[in-house]
Amino acid sequence: MEWLSLLPPLVAIAVAVWKREVIIALLAALFVSETLLAGFNPGGGFTGMLDRATDVFSSPNSTRILLFSLLVGALLYYIQYSGGVAAVVRWLTRGGYTTNARRAGLLPTFTGFAIFIETNMSILTSGIVARGLFDRFKMSRARLAYIIDSTCAPVAILILLNGWGAYILGLLDEFDYESPVAILAATIPLNFYALITLALVLYTVITTRVHGPMKTAESRMEEITEDESIEPTRARYMLLPVGTMIGGILFFLWLTGDGSLLAGAGAQSVLWATALAVLVAYVLLRWDGVFEHKRLVDLGFQGMGKLLPVVATVLLALALGASMQGLGTGEFVAAMLGPALPVFLLAPLAFIAGGIISFTTGTSWGTYGILIPIALPLAAAMDVPPALVLAAVMGGGVFGDHCSPISDTTIISSLGAGCDHLEHVRTQLPYALVAGLAAVLAYTASGLLMMS
Repeated sequence: MEWLSLLPPLVAIAVAVWKREVIIALLAALFVSETLLAGFNPGGGFTGMLDRATDVFSSPNSTRILLFSLLVGALLYYIQYSGGVAAVVRWLTRGGYTTNARRAGLLPTFTGFAIFIETNMSILTSGIVARGLFDRFKMSRARLAYIIDSTCAPVAILILLNGWGAYILGLLDEFDYESPVAILAATIPLNFYALITLALVLYTVITTRVHGPMKTAESRMEEITEDESIEPTRARYMLLPVGTMIGGILFFLWLTGDGSLLAGAGAQSVLWATALAVLVAYVLLRWDGVFEHKRLVDLGFQGMGKLLPVVATVLLALALGASMQGLGTGEFVAAMLGPALPVFLLAPLAFIAGGIISFTTGTSWGTYGILIPIALPLAAAMDVPPALVLAAVMGGGVFGDHCSPISDTTIISSLGAGCDHLEHVRTQLPYALVAGLAAVLAYTASGLLMMS
């Protein structure tokens, strides 16, 4: 039964590659997982699949993510069809800030570096701000999705003055370390995957070169005319709602954290801030007489409808993650690391295990919760520096996220960039695999140096 726990993610991958349709792949994997839990009873698998999807709404955070995904659709339509996006693109290009593809690529990169406090906020802001510019310079949305996905999560896991750092510190508190903060800080230069991934992003942006499936996507890119067909109006129709979303997230993180951004409720803050941004956009466009009330309502629902496939993907991904947790997929993968490990292989295998767990479950945070309590005691028993192993687990979680079609950050990156989700996964995968292989070699070399 333990080996069979790997079957659902394998089914998801196989069906996604075969059908090129993520929703069908997730449904198939969820059915297989629930059938296994029902003792190989297909009828129980079918009803269990429906119950599991329903149970997603029993989690307030999961429900908030789904509502937030819908509201983002309304927000995007408001700022797009008001002419605000076109106005910002005109302002940036005429002002000389983004006069070529390289500068256009640097904008979401720098935004990802600057907004490290909350990953979803960073991804969404970077994607929304840069969409029109990528269209203007004929760069694919797949390239934009790669840049924001491969910038925001690595930056968040390196800077750590955010929810990621607070969460990992909470896990470290379970161990008898003299200074958990010092151990966490020591992971920064040892998080090879995050550092290499950021280097690849900068290479892509500065050289404007793309490779592999990304190059194919660029060569056959269809002209995107959504923004170009809309006359530029006023930049504030985009800047005020987006600024409200950013400022709102920071304020609500501070509010829900009793004065501490790090202790704030991320999903709650993002939902509240996005709803506030939609309200600001509505009032602004109605006040200026850009649209009548009925037109604004219609636009809002059209935007939500456009993102229904994304919402369905998020719903099924959350249900599949919960189902595989019931199967014990993550714990089984982690247990394979256990006995008789050579000392120099502990860090690279911790990275690989983190990648596999994150890939199969779609969550890096869940990976940390599973693997850190296993990997750090192993490091202590084998006299391996805890920062090295912790960095490997942290980087492995992000690596698996970047490769996984059911990862929440990968889905939100597709949403933020306006890119087909499977195309984003397919075009980002070679870059992630290169960085992952380089990280494994770096951790192996570190282990050998430590033994010498």
